[in-house]
Amino acid sequence: MATYPNLISDFLSFVKVNSRSDETSTTVPSSPRETAFLDQLSRKLTDLGLSNVHQDPQSAYVFATLPANTAADVKTLGFISHIDTADFNSENIQPQIVENYDGQSIIKLGTSGYELDPKVFPHLRNYAGHTLITTDGNTLLGADDKSGVAELFSVAGYLLAHPEIKHGTVRFGFGPDEEIGTGADHFNVADFAADFAYTVDGGPLGELEYETFNAAQAEVKISGVNVHPGEAYGVMVNALQLAVDFQNGLPAAEVPEKTKGREGFFFLLALDGTVDNAKLTYIIRDHDRKNFEARKALFKAVAAQINDRLGVEHVKVEMKDQYYNMREVIEKDMTVVELAKQAMLKLGIEPVIEPIRGGTDGSKISFMGLPTPNLFAGGENMHGRFEYVSEEVMSQAVDVVLQIIQDNVQETK
Repeated sequence: MATYPNLISDFLSFVKVNSRSDETSTTVPSSPRETAFLDQLSRKLTDLGLSNVHQDPQSAYVFATLPANTAADVKTLGFISHIDTADFNSENIQPQIVENYDGQSIIKLGTSGYELDPKVFPHLRNYAGHTLITTDGNTLLGADDKSGVAELFSVAGYLLAHPEIKHGTVRFGFGPDEEIGTGADHFNVADFAADFAYTVDGGPLGELEYETFNAAQAEVKISGVNVHPGEAYGVMVNALQLAVDFQNGLPAAEVPEKTKGREGFFFLLALDGTVDNAKLTYIIRDHDRKNFEARKALFKAVAAQINDRLGVEHVKVEMKDQYYNMREVIEKDMTVVELAKQAMLKLGIEPVIEPIRGGTDGSKISFMGLPTPNLFAGGENMHGRFEYVSEEVMSQAVDVVLQIIQDNVQETK
């Protein structure tokens, strides 16, 4: 098995840089922190020896190229990771290393009082004998997706150090703002110039994902009529009560905590208001496009029913689609999935092909004309203080990407 001497040192260096995205921002990238980190990566990619390292001015993605070293007519592959971290404390990240974990013990997260307990997080039992990297309990770790970033650096470094490995042109992309859902909005497919691509942004060993939710976000804005409660009869319209009525008008069982697999949901993210005005923020998700459209129609119908009852439009819905199920694109030509699947099998890794209960940048990029399924990067318990990653699984992720690159030469000769 190959070794990647800079994989973990790069990862630890990357996660200590705060590159959290900012959902309230309208800039690209959404935060100066991300801009600074992308600049750092650009310099590192150049120093590594990759070609045509540049930042796309519209999307802020940093692109780099490993030129082909074979005369064979080989498809151009792309590999993409995102550099931002989720909406959780990302300042002063202090990773801790747990060597040769036994798969049973409770891992104390620094002195925070938090811990990783296999009774609470049973996936820990899969990592007996592994070296784990965890948080100290005060921040997230950032394995989503700096594990993917570090892995792609190791892929590039290994191929540059081993020119005897024949490969076609390989493109690398590192982008901002995936966690706030805007990172791929302006992805420059023409500049990236790949035949197909992969995001390296998945979770545990073997994940290979080409089916995501269809996704929409909605805001429900409610206007009330606020008068003295002693004179309220027949006059007051309590915006908070209408907010409760709206939520109760949606199917009670179709929420994230009561659904799984391909079951969709309505998810109330935020509620803010007074008697005078209230606002509810939702996301709507479903893997099936027809069911997705039906959910959006039901959502609007609940508002219409309340307005009809009142005889005045007190409830307004603003809705926008965020991304669609990339399976619609990828299933037309499953070559990109089969190449990854066979690479995993050659390495003794069982592919875990399941629908993502979420989305990736690949969702949007696939609909731009570049089929882009998602490969595992190793992280567990993402987006919070209980996040961790296995060093061994990160190394296996590098193995898989390298195998895909090598098999691509055989596949497309």
